[in-house]
Amino acid sequence: MDFQIALLLGQDGLTNGAIYALLALALVLVFAVTRVIFIPQGEFVAYGALTLATLQAGKLPATLWLVVVLGAAVAAIDGARALRHGSARRLPRILALNLAAPLALWLLLAGVDPAGLPLAAQVLLALAIVVPLGPMIYRLAYQPIAEAPVLILLIVSIAVHLVLTGLGLLFFGAEGTRTPAFTEGALDLGFTSLQYQTLWILLISAALIVGLYAFFGRSIYGKALRATALNRTGARLMGISTTLAGKLSFTLAALIGAFSGVLISPITTLYYDSGFLIGLKGFVGAIIGGLVSYPVAAAGALLVGFLEAYSSFWASAYKEVIVFTLIIPVLLWRSLGARHTEEEE
Repeated sequence: MDFQIALLLGQDGLTNGAIYALLALALVLVFAVTRVIFIPQGEFVAYGALTLATLQAGKLPATLWLVVVLGAAVAAIDGARALRHGSARRLPRILALNLAAPLALWLLLAGVDPAGLPLAAQVLLALAIVVPLGPMIYRLAYQPIAEAPVLILLIVSIAVHLVLTGLGLLFFGAEGTRTPAFTEGALDLGFTSLQYQTLWILLISAALIVGLYAFFGRSIYGKALRATALNRTGARLMGISTTLAGKLSFTLAALIGAFSGVLISPITTLYYDSGFLIGLKGFVGAIIGGLVSYPVAAAGALLVGFLEAYSSFWASAYKEVIVFTLIIPVLLWRSLGARHTEEEE
């Protein structure tokens, strides 16, 4: 390996690591707030990229129908609950958020040619379609069992992952796809060149991480999420809705996942099931952070990116094995250093 190859591999490792870092942060956020190991995080990556590709092909994404169906289910459940508790005044808000908004988006896309829209508008539409799936999935799959043991929540996550993967095959087919780059060309640095799409990934990833830091540190909702992550019972006693915190954490996770898919879709071919492997590498970074530390999880995800890039040069056939083997010494180290307590029934 010469210096030029090392730089190119380092560029790939940094690019992949930035995406894994975003997914690791989303996984840590969801687990800290809801105790859910969110295995379907990778599906939002695939859904975001493939929904954008469908819009750019001038077609109506099938994910929009999923949003309408899940929105109708949430509206029916929450509406019936509101009537049962004598809160009929909440019905207009419930129907507007869960049913009217998806239908309005469907009417909008039915009346325009999405392929003729600017790239920024296509990206916003893709996010508007995919991101609402996060809180809807939380409401239907996790909120009813929010106080269940972590093992039960993990089993539900596996089930949700399998359902979303199957729906992805139904919606998008088995063929992979790529989307056009945000900006074509490369930046010549003399000793190496840097693709503009890579710059987009690094800059937007850094901006998202800084934005999340500001959100948690300065906004009232971010502080509520931090409080819920530290002590769910204490947060509830202080008037913080753990249900709202769960929905918000899933919304942020869906946004991060879908936007990550949009970012990497021009540089890699994505299939309906590609998100699982990408999300799993973000999970390795989250495990390095103990599913509690955001900075360590981000650093661990960058380590995964570099390890994957350089191992692809030395042993490309075993790069996935090498990456996932990293989790074994981390788990052993944490197991030896942790104090074990039996979970209460």
